[in-house]
Amino acid sequence: MNWVPRWLGAGSTVESSDEESMRRVQAGDDPAAFARLVARWEQPIRRLCIRMTGDEHRGEDLTQEAFARVFASRHQFDAERKFSTWLWRIALNLCHEEARRVGRRGERSVDMNAADDEPLRQAQGRPLASPRPVDHDEPHGRAVRAERAQLVRVALQRLPEANRAVVVLREYENLKFREIAEVLDVPEGTVKWRMAQALVQLGEQLKPILGGDEAMRPATRTTKERLAL
Repeated sequence: MNWVPRWLGAGSTVESSDEESMRRVQAGDDPAAFARLVARWEQPIRRLCIRMTGDEHRGEDLTQEAFARVFASRHQFDAERKFSTWLWRIALNLCHEEARRVGRRGERSVDMNAADDEPLRQAQGRPLASPRPVDHDEPHGRAVRAERAQLVRVALQRLPEANRAVVVLREYENLKFREIAEVLDVPEGTVKWRMAQALVQLGEQLKPILGGDEAMRPATRTTKERLAL
């Protein structure tokens, strides 16, 4: 997917910061600056929207809507602030709006139906954690990794929306707690508390693939490695 209006053209080859590009978009004298912003941020925003909604198609639609909203709201951007903070916030707000719409319609995500819940329920009765390292290049290793990834996707969707946003921004997009606090407009301590809650909630759901309580104890492995995020 590559959402760039045809009228934007190929764009300039001159590098500029996101904030400078956005100022050019605001001024209207360099519409190709918007193409540069889309090219740089389209994939991160797409990943965010898909992980927040649990639905690839909705995630792609929300990505397009996010950039459409950026352009429509270009004059509201504060050039003294980081563009990325503003963009993450717009995308998350769209995800929240989508979740409310889905809730009102009584729907579930296309990728979160009863069949998707079944592997997690089955896993409760059998450990998936291997006593020895899994070779992910072998067929069996790839199958184990795919199964674990599916269980994590299901567990992530079961998190409260506020906690899920923190996990996605921190563990998938590598934002610092301070940066997440700016995006969410909450104290940094609140972000850390939500992250701690999320890890406990994920740990309870994913014990089969984490190897029980041992997996949640401090270790040299990172959170992302322990949760297979």
